[in-house]
Amino acid sequence: MPDARPFLIIETGQPLPSMRRYGGFAHWIRVAAGLTEREVEVVDVEHGGALPAVGEHAGVIVSGSGAMVTDRSDWSERSADWLREAAHADVPLFGICYGHQLIAHALGGEVGANPRGREMGSFDIDTTPAAADDPLFAAAAPRFLAQTTHLQGVLRLPEGAVLLAQSALEPHHAFRWGDRVWGVQFHPEFSATHMRGYIRGRSGALYQEGQDPVALVAAVRAAPAARAVLQRFVKVARAFARR
Repeated sequence: MPDARPFLIIETGQPLPSMRRYGGFAHWIRVAAGLTEREVEVVDVEHGGALPAVGEHAGVIVSGSGAMVTDRSDWSERSADWLREAAHADVPLFGICYGHQLIAHALGGEVGANPRGREMGSFDIDTTPAAADDPLFAAAAPRFLAQTTHLQGVLRLPEGAVLLAQSALEPHHAFRWGDRVWGVQFHPEFSATHMRGYIRGRSGALYQEGQDPVALVAAVRAAPAARAVLQRFVKVARAFARR
C-alpha cells in the first residue's frame, strides 16, 4: 500500500512582499505538488519552528528562500544537520533553490555565488545522460523550460552525487544523492504569474546588473515539465513504502 503519512514542507523563507498575496512558499509548493492540506505539515524553520523526529513523514520538501546558505545562520545550520540525518536515514528529500543548496551543503558539497551571475526568468534546462535512469527526470525531455531565480548555486556537488540537469548559466541545476535525495535549483512551484512578479520585484537589481526586466517578463512561459518533476517526487516517495 502507498505511504499514507503526510509530507513535511520545510519553509526556509517567504516570497517577496509583493507576491505574498498569493500565499507563502509552502502553499505554492503544496499546490504545485498536487497535495491537499491534510497531506502536508509545514515547519517554518526561518522563524524558529522545530523540526520533528526524522522518519515521521512520507517525504520532505525544502523550500526556497531570500536568505543565503553561505550566511550560515543558526536556523539554517540546524536544518542542515537535520537534513543530513534524514538523508542517511533514507528519508525521501527534495530541495528547491535554497533547499537544493542546503541539502548539498549538508552532505558535504560547496555553495557560493554563481560566477555567471543572476539567473532569473524562464530558462531552458538540459538533462544529462544520467537523467535517463532517474525516477524524477527520466520522463523529462532532453531540454525543458523551468522558472529560475538565484544568485548562489552549488559550486561542488556532494561526494557520490549524480548530476541530472544544467543550464547555460547554472552547471548544477539538479542532482540526486543516493536513491532518495534530490535537489533542484529551478523552481517547479513557480507559475508564470509568480515568475513575472519576481522579475518585476527585482527590476532595480536587474537594471543595475545590465539586464532588461521588461524583456525577461515578456519571455516568461509556463513550465509544466518542471512542475512534473516535483509531482513525480511525491509519487516516488509514496511508492517507497511498497518496497
